[in-house]
Amino acid sequence: MKKMLVTKEFEFDAAHQLVNYDGKCENLHGHRWKVQVTVQAPLKKNGIAFDFTKLKEIVEERVIKKLDHTYLNDFFAQPSTENIAIWVWNNLKELPLYEVKVWESPTSWVTYRGE
Repeated sequence: MKKMLVTKEFEFDAAHQLVNYDGKCENLHGHRWKVQVTVQAPLKKNGIAFDFTKLKEIVEERVIKKLDHTYLNDFFAQPSTENIAIWVWNNLKELPLYEVKVWESPTSWVTYRGE
C-alpha cells in the first residue's frame, strides 16, 4: 500500500516576547505565524490518503482558534518557535503526524517530527 504525505498550511497572528533572551525579540512584538501540518497515510481505494477538509477542521479547532490573536506568553513559559512547534504536535497527536513546521517569519522556521 502506497503511503502518502498530505500537507495543509495555516496562518495566525499573535504577539510574544522571548524570556531571558538578549536581542530585540525580548521586546513585545507580533508575527503572522504560519503552521504547516503533514500527515502520513496510506492511499485508499478512493484515491485519497487523508481528507484535506478533515485535516483543516482538526487543526483549526485544536491549534489556530486557540492561538490566533493572543499573547503567546500566556500559553508558554518561553514562546519560542521551537516550543510552539512541540505544542502543535502534542495537540494533534491523534493524527498520523509526519511533521509540523512553524514559521515566525517568511525566512525563519522550525521543523518538528516528534520524539
